[in-house]
Amino acid sequence: MPMDAHDIESMIKAAIPDAEVTIRDLAGDGDHYAATVISESFRGKSRVQQHQIVYQSLKGQMGGLLHALALQTGVPGGPGVPDS
Repeated sequence: MPMDAHDIESMIKAAIPDAEVTIRDLAGDGDHYAATVISESFRGKSRVQQHQIVYQSLKGQMGGLLHALALQTGVPGGPGVPDS
């Protein structure tokens, strides 16, 4: 059974409490999502480190219940990140 967007968002916010999380179902199948995660805690970290933090928050669900996640991360007001 695939994960739903709410579960993904909840897991990310549990690990990164200040995160602004937007989840989109890319294929309508509950298996392919895009996530934008904006957090002050990402400041000073490389893009790879930011993505690792998000993937760790999903507790090993990538490749299992969660088949694919296109990920965009950043800090509030950072380049390429919409202001909230």
